[in-house]
Amino acid sequence: MTPLVIDTDPGIDDALALLLALASPEVDLRLVTTVHGNVDLAHTTDNALRVLHLAGRSDVPVAAGARTSLVVPHSERAGHVHGAAGLGGVVLPPSPASVDARPAVVALADLLLSSEQPVTVAAIGPLTNIALLQAVYPEAAQRIGRLVVMGGSAARGGNVTAAAEFNVWADPEAAAVVFAAALPTVMVGLDVTLPTVLDEAGIARFSAAGPVGAQAAAILQQYVEHARTSYGSDGVVLHDALALTEAIVPGTLQTVRRDIVVDTTTRGAGRGQTLVDRRSPSTAASAVEVAEDVDSGAAVEFLVRRLEAFGSGAAPLGC
Repeated sequence: MTPLVIDTDPGIDDALALLLALASPEVDLRLVTTVHGNVDLAHTTDNALRVLHLAGRSDVPVAAGARTSLVVPHSERAGHVHGAAGLGGVVLPPSPASVDARPAVVALADLLLSSEQPVTVAAIGPLTNIALLQAVYPEAAQRIGRLVVMGGSAARGGNVTAAAEFNVWADPEAAAVVFAAALPTVMVGLDVTLPTVLDEAGIARFSAAGPVGAQAAAILQQYVEHARTSYGSDGVVLHDALALTEAIVPGTLQTVRRDIVVDTTTRGAGRGQTLVDRRSPSTAASAVEVAEDVDSGAAVEFLVRRLEAFGSGAAPLGC
């Protein structure tokens, strides 16, 4: 099993991604670190604890990270999508576990420096914690086996502005640090997440499998309603779960090595845009593997089958 850390801002789709990781025997979830993003840090941290407890994994440590972005204070959240507390209005039972006493960056550095195996880090929220790790503990950051980032866009434009995807827009300076750090990074952006849609039939399958699946379906309901009213869609986009699928099964997504620059202008329509040089593949040390193609049907089926098996107590099935 590959040691795994999830850096996250739960958030409805983050909750689904956490459950997918716990349902997957290929990875061993060693740590969850939380960050500002979809909702404030207090809620993202509490939500992570509650989702782990729902899945019977209160043993996984949760360490709280950055409350806001590195340079420009960020107070805008996504409660209109995720609900004021972040889990679509669903109130999960509180966890018996406490938050790890260490700051997220310290907990992450400790794990990376002590692990005998390469550690995969799935960063599915704003990249503030990862940028701080690179700045404060560069020797630990260099021990990341693989960094899978949910964020950015190569050719699809943005989803929070015309130019920017939410996670990068929430802290462009942090994203700029991370994408320039020459870490073994995969960018899972809107190019592959937007076509990957979980419909209500898929949700119904894991909802019927057991109480964990039923709660996951309940959490998703607000996401479904938002997609229907805002976009006329009968399904939800699997942003974070798709990034976790790539973290769990490397090679799920077709990637091309590209150079990326993040727009960090303080004011202007382009702030947070990931400028991806798509003219030709890059050989630069700082280049990033950019996900450009996906078998969306297979990715959705992978998630649904894993959550079905997890909910029923059966051994997870491959896809």
